[in-house]
Amino acid sequence: MVMRMAIQSVWLNVDEKGVVAALQEAGEKLDGSEGEVIVDFAPVQRIDLRALEAIEALASIADKKSVKVVLRGVNVDVYKVLKLMKLAPRFSFVS
Repeated sequence: MVMRMAIQSVWLNVDEKGVVAALQEAGEKLDGSEGEVIVDFAPVQRIDLRALEAIEALASIADKKSVKVVLRGVNVDVYKVLKLMKLAPRFSFVS
């Protein structure tokens, strides 16, 4: 007998001024039902230390709840920062 759980997707749009709040909101919406959260980073040109801490917290929550986090539209500069901070492998990226 094979049981399948419904995969839920949550889509969040982020603006540059509200990165931290949006990432915290994403963490709150993760319910551990093998879903995914898609965070649209297209408007974000750069991230600061608070945003890095928030994205690391989101990755930790997602790991604990077996939820996949997809970052959409991440620009090269933001990706480089995530890579340097060793956070990039914790996410999937789509354009």
